[in-house]
Amino acid sequence: MTDDVSRQDAEEAPALRSDFLKTLRDRKDAAGKSRLARVNRLTPTSVKAPKRFDDLPEYRKIVAQKAISDLAGVENPFYRAHERVAGATSRIAGQEVINFASYDYLSTNSHPAVRDAAIDAIRQFGISASASRLVAGERPQHGLLEQKIASIYEAENAVCFVSGYLTNATVIDCLVGPNDLVIHDELIHNSVLAGVKLSGATRRFFRHNDAGDLERILKDIVGDFDRILVIVEGIYSMDGDVAPLPELVNLRSKFGFWLMVDEAHALGVIGERGRGTFEHFGIDPSSVDIWMGTLSKTASSCGGYVAGCSSLVQILKAHAGGFVYSVGLAPALASSALVSLELLETEVDRVTKLRENGQQFLKRAQSAGLDTGSSAGFSVVPIIVGDSLRAVQLSNELLKAGVNALPIIYPAVQEGMARLRFFLTSEHTPEQLETAVTLTAEILRELIDKKVGLASLDMQQVAKLIT
Repeated sequence: MTDDVSRQDAEEAPALRSDFLKTLRDRKDAAGKSRLARVNRLTPTSVKAPKRFDDLPEYRKIVAQKAISDLAGVENPFYRAHERVAGATSRIAGQEVINFASYDYLSTNSHPAVRDAAIDAIRQFGISASASRLVAGERPQHGLLEQKIASIYEAENAVCFVSGYLTNATVIDCLVGPNDLVIHDELIHNSVLAGVKLSGATRRFFRHNDAGDLERILKDIVGDFDRILVIVEGIYSMDGDVAPLPELVNLRSKFGFWLMVDEAHALGVIGERGRGTFEHFGIDPSSVDIWMGTLSKTASSCGGYVAGCSSLVQILKAHAGGFVYSVGLAPALASSALVSLELLETEVDRVTKLRENGQQFLKRAQSAGLDTGSSAGFSVVPIIVGDSLRAVQLSNELLKAGVNALPIIYPAVQEGMARLRFFLTSEHTPEQLETAVTLTAEILRELIDKKVGLASLDMQQVAKLIT
């Protein structure tokens, strides 16, 4: 009986297979005809054309800014091309200028040892790491650089990324999520805001450098958060003042949050040996959970880093998208950063000279009646102008006089807080500092007397230009 059934099944199988395949084809044909019918029912008016980029509000804002500049006869001060190494001096459009627009705080960008390290790395490894470090882009320089960074912060380990901006964005996104809370200083860098947005975490901010306001927020937290991350900058990039790290560390002990400090403008700048904010205050670096920084300032390179405990670094190397899915730091960049950080340790007089220059510039500017805000006179000293148009014109007039300092306007700073930002280096001379301050004060007074600014414009005419 069983054999007869098996034989019958075998004989009928080809026919069953054929019927099954025919049914599938019929269903596909019917589905295809249905989709075609739906497409054919669409009329030209029901198909939306993609938005034009020149209709977007982002572009209209650029048009408005250009219209205002054109009406005021003010040239665009941005994207000035340097024609040689930009340190304490530079050359722009064939003109030699005193330069206050570069991050080369310790003047190592043109140091022979840094240059030779980059050249040697190119000869041995080429230009690019050519792959993510996870799969094929690892080079010896990466590990050596990370060891050096970890040693600066007395940390267990460190990890480097290809971009400073990406470091903040990807680290925050990796460590917190929708069930977590991030609290940051109100003047924190945009890269932190981008990271919080990517993470989906709840965001709160406290008043600038106000540990009391941070404590109030921590006491009044509503909701059940798995993780709480507090983020500050060691030296603030727009204002040049220093975070109150001792008070923040005390709050960390009291409330148990993670503390992250962005040292982009502090490493190589403050502390007796230039090791940054923890050395400046004499604090145990292990009191901070996440030390973040960039390689484009003191390290005369490009990229970013995080230093901390070994488990933190392992998590980032395994899960941070900006590390796992990004090409490894170029060998030449890693090598030049490593040598720059070695110079930080062996030529401490560079740190001392930078500190002297910062203090001199701050005192000279204040004596000249210039508004330096809350700057502590280290690597960054702003000259606050207030009016964005006036700040732009001041920068342009200074360039004509041989001083290169760039304006910072909204949205990089709050409305009404436009400024020129002066970056100091260890190689600026007292004469250069005096010249820059004197010219800035004189030109700014002239612009104020001439009432150069947004208030002097015919806004109805601006509106016509925009439309």
